[in-house]
Amino acid sequence: MPSKSIGHKQLISQSLSVLPTEKFSSPLLNYEYDKLSVDALMKIFVAAQLDHWESYEDMEEKLRANPEFCESINLPSISGSQLSRRINDLPTQYAQDLFQNVVGMIQDLTKDRKGISPEIGRLKIIDSTHVKLPSSLCDWAFVSKGWNVVKMHTRLVVVSEDVAYPDKIVPSTGNVADVETSDRLVEEDDATYLMDRGYPSVPNLMTWQEQGISFVVRITKSIKVVPIEIYESSHPAILRDAKVNFSYADKPIRLVEFEDEEHRLYRLMTTRWDLSAEQIMELYRHRWMIEIFFKWVKQHLKLTHIWSTKPQGMWNQMFLALAAYGLALILQLKSKTKKTLWAFLRLMRTYMYKPYNEFLKELNRTKSKTSRGRQKVPIPEEKETTFEENIENIVIIKPPKEK
Repeated sequence: MPSKSIGHKQLISQSLSVLPTEKFSSPLLNYEYDKLSVDALMKIFVAAQLDHWESYEDMEEKLRANPEFCESINLPSISGSQLSRRINDLPTQYAQDLFQNVVGMIQDLTKDRKGISPEIGRLKIIDSTHVKLPSSLCDWAFVSKGWNVVKMHTRLVVVSEDVAYPDKIVPSTGNVADVETSDRLVEEDDATYLMDRGYPSVPNLMTWQEQGISFVVRITKSIKVVPIEIYESSHPAILRDAKVNFSYADKPIRLVEFEDEEHRLYRLMTTRWDLSAEQIMELYRHRWMIEIFFKWVKQHLKLTHIWSTKPQGMWNQMFLALAAYGLALILQLKSKTKKTLWAFLRLMRTYMYKPYNEFLKELNRTKSKTSRGRQKVPIPEEKETTFEENIENIVIIKPPKEK
């Protein structure tokens, strides 16, 4: 948490002081800007995501109403139109650097966490989500009639059952296929990669095998296999567990097939020979964690509420929104609270413009009374009656197809 020596300051100022933005305050970086530095600009947009500021007018009003916050970021005054122009002009590399610096802080705080379990270890889940844009203002993001979207291809690191964070994203227009970004998201490390059908291809699978990457990926019917050895499984959902050859690959690989409760077939290729087929099946089900993450940032950080209709502004918003997520997670981890990340952020919003010490006091408040809940009142027996007892320069933009 922020330093206690300056605990009298507002929570918003204290929280943003944790952001590693020192390099963005350099005079050489800001010689063109007489009022709004790169450091202050990015802090304003991180604050906007954390506190859910609704519009540029709302941002202007919030800043004007909180001179203490403005003083903390060396901002004399600013208008909504200036903020709009600056977020579109901000080099995306700066926003990406801030995000990566935040990721570095999270990595330091979670380096002792071993993953989902000792057997499985850390996971890196890869998937994408889209953000819809106004069709009339965003021809550059055209995919089909009425469908102008950008995508955020994301790598989510799962360090324990209750802590996960994005460590890399690849922003793109909506017509960029998932498989086209996989080489930027899959890297050699000690984690197990978890992916749905959009990312693996025969060349990708072969490359990952050669690089010694651990993975569990769902494959399409187009990838043909030839069984070499069949293994027995006692779990009723497992249809096949086998060593197989696929396509023209040199190395054999493991194939696990199972059906879910609705009889949908899942074909998984994996390099995890050390786990049982049942463990592979359960491991793949952890993929829901990235869906929960996408829902979280869209619902609680309002990622779908766009600040710009320009490509550069949109990429900047993605990186700064994820920097806001990372900042909330850093503060939560440092506080050692038992509150969920959403409960922690909700409390932050309640105390955002109050002194930091008041927030800290409420965060650590213990309940004065423990309720036993509603108690049953015993019914006296009649004497004669008896009763018997009875819950991510990484941007990819494809030219739009002709309408």
